[in-house]
Amino acid sequence: MSSVTVPTINISKLDLDTPEFVTEFGAAFQEWGFVGITGHEIEQSVILKAMDSAEWFFNLPMSEKRQYQQKKSWARGYVPLGTETAKGSKYSDLKEFYHLGRDNADEHGLEGNVWPDHPGFVSSFKRLHQELDTLSVKVLRAMAMYLGLDSEFFSEKIASGEALLRVLHYPPITDPQAPNVRAAAHEDINLITLLVGSEQEGLEVLSRRGQWVPITMIEGTIICNLGDMMQRLTNGKLPSTTHRVVNPKGARGRQSRYSVPFFVHPDPAMSLACLPQCCDVNNPKQYPDLSAGDYHQQRLREIGFK
Repeated sequence: MSSVTVPTINISKLDLDTPEFVTEFGAAFQEWGFVGITGHEIEQSVILKAMDSAEWFFNLPMSEKRQYQQKKSWARGYVPLGTETAKGSKYSDLKEFYHLGRDNADEHGLEGNVWPDHPGFVSSFKRLHQELDTLSVKVLRAMAMYLGLDSEFFSEKIASGEALLRVLHYPPITDPQAPNVRAAAHEDINLITLLVGSEQEGLEVLSRRGQWVPITMIEGTIICNLGDMMQRLTNGKLPSTTHRVVNPKGARGRQSRYSVPFFVHPDPAMSLACLPQCCDVNNPKQYPDLSAGDYHQQRLREIGFK
């Protein structure tokens, strides 16, 4: 296993030394597609309350959890173990989760949020969603500047898009010989993902040199990674990096793992056609033109959600 680590960026410097920060910020993402973010101003207590609420929910009997399973789609509510299979994988992931989003689900033909009858769950995840939504705007503002776009280029696009909070539970490993892993190697679909949660080992990123690099969730750091939509838009300049969550060995595998990724999507009508500054004769366009909505539906079918 590599001892290399992904870079960490203090995002509070965006407003203090903008040109230098944007250069450092963009270079880190261009190399890794994954960056640890500090200086984000989200209090650790907000994250810990959300983690406590997640543990409460997933410890409920299955009959109670299934009361919050939506019929129309998996875009809101409870999603049981064995539902999601990474693209190209033969086996489903060892995870169950709960989806929460903005209150604009009807604009995208989705069912609205469904909330468990637990005030702490509702308040903690509404707060965390709001905080991560605010942080995503700041991250994408820096990304737009790095790409030579107007600083509000992405802000306008994501205002009417989906911002999906996935409350993840990886249950204890009951059969160490099973071929399933907690999350098989995959890339995210969206523009960017913000990840908070477990400090337990398991999350790994595939470097450009083909090495699996472990990521430790250091307290106070939020992991940000790029998704396929950003990769298509930038013609691979900003990569959507392959990552996975492997099964811990021994006693550690018999413990639950909780984490919360926040998936930021643009308006479904947004074109993912290559930005002009990312295509030229030396770097011709790699991907066919698609809208964000059409690409999203294509990828959902590939992972078994359609």
